[in-house]
Amino acid sequence: MGRHTWGKTVGALVLAATVAAVSGCSSSGSKNNAKPAAEAKTVSVAAATTTFQDAVTKFDTDGGCLEKEPGTCWEQMQALMEPARTLRKAMNAEKAVGADFWTEAYELIDTMEDGIAVGEDKGATAVGTNRPDVLGSAHDLSDWLDENPIK
Repeated sequence: MGRHTWGKTVGALVLAATVAAVSGCSSSGSKNNAKPAAEAKTVSVAAATTTFQDAVTKFDTDGGCLEKEPGTCWEQMQALMEPARTLRKAMNAEKAVGADFWTEAYELIDTMEDGIAVGEDKGATAVGTNRPDVLGSAHDLSDWLDENPIK
């Protein structure tokens, strides 16, 4: 008898969840209240480029990463990676040029991602340090963006 009661309880819960989900998606409301699914807004390449290059400039004007010890540059590395990811999304959405145009930029962002994937700042003198992957590639990407504007 315990299994039978348990089965009814689970069945009732599944039915209630299904009814709640379906009623939440109901089209019986007025047409004025219906909203289309929100699309993720993509920043333009120009805006994403400016934001990324501003982050690189801020890194440099704040003194860069002078400490050699591990863990002392992780925040700066993250601060450069975030706008690089936004830039990649903007590049993906840009229709004025083909994907081939962005090849070198994608490679630099991928190198940054590889450096971040380590999960920590390895320090300046550590074997296999990830600073050049993130910090060096960020500077190279900033230079590439200056040299390759979208026409």
